[in-house]
Amino acid sequence: MLKISKKADYALMALQHIASVQFGDVTPGRVVNTKEIAEEYNIPLELLAKVLQVLSKNGLIESHNGPKGGYLLARSARQITIAQILESIEGPLAITDCSHEKDGDYCMQREHCNIRTPLLKIQDSIYQLLNNMTLGDMMGGTPLITIQSPSVQGVER
Repeated sequence: MLKISKKADYALMALQHIASVQFGDVTPGRVVNTKEIAEEYNIPLELLAKVLQVLSKNGLIESHNGPKGGYLLARSARQITIAQILESIEGPLAITDCSHEKDGDYCMQREHCNIRTPLLKIQDSIYQLLNNMTLGDMMGGTPLITIQSPSVQGVER
């Protein structure tokens, strides 16, 4: 099953909070500290601190030290993609183990696999969606995508 991990979930929540404070109307430019985010969203403080360190290390947020320190986005919310956030926390996005085989890793089914190519197409579609969706899009309040269900022929509505 495709699933976003708790760490990635916390990263998305934290970044959205940082962006809403940083670019909000109340106190624009204010840094946000780990404790504030943890309390606001009921996230374990230690885990959130690790997530924020990873996001900072990967250049998505900037850390500001000192008594009034905290975090700011490193760039606009419209310039940070959901794919960048997820990859920062999880590493390369993949729906199967063979999607990112390393030199030493080799799938025993590779020679006989009849689903590798279709799954790679699905993976590419998911990646494109996540790479075209930004943190700013998540904050917009309007639907990010519209999914149309296929019409069923022969069934009256």
